[in-house]
Amino acid sequence: MEERKTDVLVIATHPDDGELCCGGTIAKLTGEGRSVVVADCTRGELGSRGTVETRRQEADRASAVLNLSERVNLGMPDGNIKVDEDNVRKIIKTIRMFKPTLLLLPGPSDRHTDHEDVHSLVRKAVFQSGLPKIVTEENGSRQEPFRPQRLLCYMQTYEFPVDFYVNITDEFPRKLEAIRAYSTQFHVENHEQATEAYETFISRPEFLDFIEARARYFGAKIGVRYAEAFASVEPLGLKSLSVLLEI
Repeated sequence: MEERKTDVLVIATHPDDGELCCGGTIAKLTGEGRSVVVADCTRGELGSRGTVETRRQEADRASAVLNLSERVNLGMPDGNIKVDEDNVRKIIKTIRMFKPTLLLLPGPSDRHTDHEDVHSLVRKAVFQSGLPKIVTEENGSRQEPFRPQRLLCYMQTYEFPVDFYVNITDEFPRKLEAIRAYSTQFHVENHEQATEAYETFISRPEFLDFIEARARYFGAKIGVRYAEAFASVEPLGLKSLSVLLEI
């Protein structure tokens, strides 16, 4: 796979995490002509509903809804993600391949410990990705050192101190469409997958109500209908207060 520059790389632990946590922001970016790549760390094989194949198909449908430039899967074991050299190298190779200006990742603390592990992996990988003595290859060619300009954490189940909100009012319907593409995982009215026997935290109808309520709450914080929340790993700097006059 040849190296290619992208505007934004979203590192997601499981297929559907990106859609749930920053799907509206992704839709806004691609609608503005920005290139966005999602890298799912696992195939979600331990999920109580669906299969690896159905989740792959669902991820393909969601990717089309959000108009992603590309989606890749890093093949880490679901439920047993280790912060080790092998997994760090997988993320380094992904960063060096796509050379994102912005990288979006899970926050440091969450209900699902896989999310926490991926946060730690990405933090370690981003630093090492800029070191020339960390050598990686892709298709027999040596990759060049590279670090994104900015790391931004998206919010999952647990909340964290927020640095800024993104207005996704116009994009919220596409976010929901992308989420509902995962019909084995979430409640989809009158869909055949709705008959799956095992109910989970995210398969209940109330879960999507929570997603909407949170987006409404975040939107109210900035005077819009819907928004998504982010935290910057490093301090944010403005080249001028004029930037705020354009908001």
